[in-house]
Amino acid sequence: MGYWVLIGGIALISWLVSNQLKKKFKKYSQVHLRNGMSGKEIAEKMLADNGITDVEVISVKGQLTDHYNPANKTVNLSESVYMQRNAAAAAVAAHECGHAVQHAQAYSALKLRSALVPVVSVTSGMSQWLVIGGLILGAAAGAGFGYYIAIAGLVFMSFATLFSFITLPVEYDASNRALAWLKGKNMLTPEEYKGSEDALKWAARTYLVAAIGALASLLYWAMQVFGSRN
Repeated sequence: MGYWVLIGGIALISWLVSNQLKKKFKKYSQVHLRNGMSGKEIAEKMLADNGITDVEVISVKGQLTDHYNPANKTVNLSESVYMQRNAAAAAVAAHECGHAVQHAQAYSALKLRSALVPVVSVTSGMSQWLVIGGLILGAAAGAGFGYYIAIAGLVFMSFATLFSFITLPVEYDASNRALAWLKGKNMLTPEEYKGSEDALKWAARTYLVAAIGALASLLYWAMQVFGSRN
């Protein structure tokens, strides 16, 4: 019961933040840029201003599907961001280019997160099942095969938690780079800049909630394993 209360609470907070983020982006999508530049054009200019010539800006389907792919060096912008000419599109486009700049400058947190991707992709899906299976097999007794299975599950779960927390400085730094460029190059009016800044702050909060949720889940299951052992 305690686990479901924890998960329910985190899910509720996550939904509230995500819902607020959507409202913010909808609001700032109505703030049209005086410079008339689209998200694609914003992204291409930021890349050029940072001396990056080997990254392509492309359009991808979906909503909030924007991301930077370091494997093929592409800034992937959702269709609305790619084509639109508003404060929300400018914020997202510049943020994703912030990741491209991180990659070009070998930003340490980004390198560490990229290194963890293959590990997390394998371990995250099975971690909770290993813990639960270990508890069922006898982790409560404090010894035996089941206990070590549960420990392995906790180790796997810790990789996902570490990944979530490493993501925080990566995302916040990308937003800071984006905002600094938008302001430094006078790309936006004060009103447009304020909207972009607010939108990126709410986007960052989704990652913060995810990290807190991952840590809370890890601590809960650790208490079940070690607490039951005692």
